[in-house]
Amino acid sequence: MGRYSREPDNPSKSCKARGSNLRVHFKNTREAAGAIKRMPLRRAIRFLKNVLEKKECVPFRRYNGGVGRCAQAKQWSVTQGRWPKKSAEFLLQLLRNAESNADNKGLDADRLVIDHIQVNRAPKMRRRTYRAHGRINPYMSSPCHIEVILGEKEDVVSKPTEEEPVKKKVSKKKLNRQKAQNRSTE
Repeated sequence: MGRYSREPDNPSKSCKARGSNLRVHFKNTREAAGAIKRMPLRRAIRFLKNVLEKKECVPFRRYNGGVGRCAQAKQWSVTQGRWPKKSAEFLLQLLRNAESNADNKGLDADRLVIDHIQVNRAPKMRRRTYRAHGRINPYMSSPCHIEVILGEKEDVVSKPTEEEPVKKKVSKKKLNRQKAQNRSTE
């Protein structure tokens, strides 16, 4: 049980899940996690499945150098998007894990929302690639840590309206003018 970067506001109405040193690209996972942040759990799972089927794309906002344009990115008000398959699969597994944690806690899965999701870089793993003239270059992987906190959405209760209408404030200048007008009419 490691530390999370933040604790939930209401621990009894939320659940957590995390993965460490996951062998999936940090940059792709960061963009996919940013897309599902603040989504309801059911919608996030549906979105990630659509990404796997290439029906919806993940918008690339920060790590977008050399990323091609796609029409599906228009719904996010950006031009660049991709369908990071492995990142979507890892996030889907993590959301399923968090959902089972919620069931274990007795929370309603249909009212869960992704309150917090964070992706951090993990230590790089080293391999080598062979270059011309007998040289060797590094061939590094960029794994990541992912943490997610799901919270149960409270029902919104509207404030009852008061029967008495709120009086509008009148400036001193206007009050004096009204008094003067009342005196002149009398």
